[in-house]
Formats: sequence, structure tokens, C-alpha cells
Amino acid sequence: MATLSIEPLTRQAFAPFGEVVETEGLTALSINQGYAERYNELATIDVGAEGGQINISWFVASARPAPIAIRLMERHPLGSQLFMPLNGGDWLVVVCTDPHTQSSYRAFAAKGNQGVNYARNCWHHPLLVLKDASAFLVVDRKGGGDNLEEYWLDETMQLDLRTAAS
Repeated sequence: MATLSIEPLTRQAFAPFGEVVETEGLTALSINQGYAERYNELATIDVGAEGGQINISWFVASARPAPIAIRLMERHPLGSQLFMPLNGGDWLVVVCTDPHTQSSYRAFAAKGNQGVNYARNCWHHPLLVLKDASAFLVVDRKGGGDNLEEYWLDETMQLDLRTAAS
């Protein structure tokens, strides 16, 4: 079984798969009489295919046992999918360009102030958190059509993701 190494999540490294959602390096707009800052245009939400609409959800995820078994990849052919952590906990992102090609898999360590917006058709693993009860705001597509494709890795393709704790 192969082990997938984890790299830091950066805009440049993640660009082939979508967008990193963060405020680092951006200029805030002062609003609410100076008592709040607003960061605009953090991600491009792509949900319009086949009459889709924006869906805003709250996910609460549990940590998986270590080492984390990478056995399933999914993608959404009709829209993007944005995940933003709400409790400041670090988390993991696993993506690939082709689920049949082991060398195309990448794993990223996301900080608790970084989200990702998976591009339409981006192969990714379901949500991977490091602590139980990790809350996320999710922005994705609702509406008709088949917007979920899953690929289960056969035994020769299965990967383990080793975190610092494993």
C-alpha cells in the first residue's frame, strides 16, 4: 500500500483543482462604520449547469482513524463545491486529476483559516478533518441532474495518508 505525502495548501499548488479560500494577502474593505472588514470575491461559485442553484450547508465531521485510508474519490460534474472550516481546526485535502493514476494524487494540509473551492469535475476525497466535531460551511449546487460521481479505488490503488499523529 502506498503512502501519500502531505504538502502545505497554497493557491499556486492547488490551482489545478480549484481555489484556496483565504484572506492572506488580500486588502479588506472597511464596513459597518469601521467595526468590520469585508473580503470580496474569495471564490467563484459555479452551480448554474442544468438550472442548478446555490445551496449553503453546515457540515459537522468526525476524524477518521490513522493512518487515513484513501479508498474513495468523488467529483461533481454540475458544479463547484466550497468548504470553509468554522472552528479554526486544521484539516486535510486530497485531490487527483485521474483516480486511475496513482501519481496524480495530491494531499494538502489546510490551516483552520483556509477553505477550498473544488472546481467542477475536480476529483477529491470526502471531507477529512483532524478533530471530531469539526464544523464547515459548505457552498455547493442543489437542483436536478446527477451531480455526484464516485470512484472506489481497487486494492492496487489504495493509499494511506499519514498525519503527524500517525
